[in-house]
Amino acid sequence: MSSPREEYRVRVTKDHLVFSAAHFITIGRDLCERLHGHNWRVAVEVVGSLDENEYVFDFIALRDAAQKIVDELDHRMLLPEKHPQIQLNISEREIEATYDDRRWIFPREECIILPIVQTTAERIAEWFARQLYEIIKPAGADQLDSIQVDIEENFGQWASYKMAVGGCGERA
Repeated sequence: MSSPREEYRVRVTKDHLVFSAAHFITIGRDLCERLHGHNWRVAVEVVGSLDENEYVFDFIALRDAAQKIVDELDHRMLLPEKHPQIQLNISEREIEATYDDRRWIFPREECIILPIVQTTAERIAEWFARQLYEIIKPAGADQLDSIQVDIEENFGQWASYKMAVGGCGERA
């Protein structure tokens, strides 16, 4: 008979883990939302077993890593790099985005181009989780079982992305 598997979680959500950003998404092949913005809230959670210090991961390191990503997104226009119908023409000073007969011009320094297909909360959560993993990896994130990022687009409307990482419940 196998023993029950224990699971420990560390979750960080703070009032300052919020970014204000604009975006637009497409729905189907022929509908594109108007440009609009949100005050996106972020919560991050890691799952794993306890380490030699009896914790899953350092709260402060996790909080600071999440804050670094939030700061990168704050007060930006979020643009998808991999959308099949949105074309981005990037110059030194501006970004022109086109979709069918619609066209937007944004100052380059006020945009962030994300390597995703759509700037939906789901895809932003995925991108955020992958960025978070890269930042916390040197502090032992490869020993975690999973990382989850929750993004609240509007009050009470959350999207989540959970990715498995290298730990599988065992500490070295």
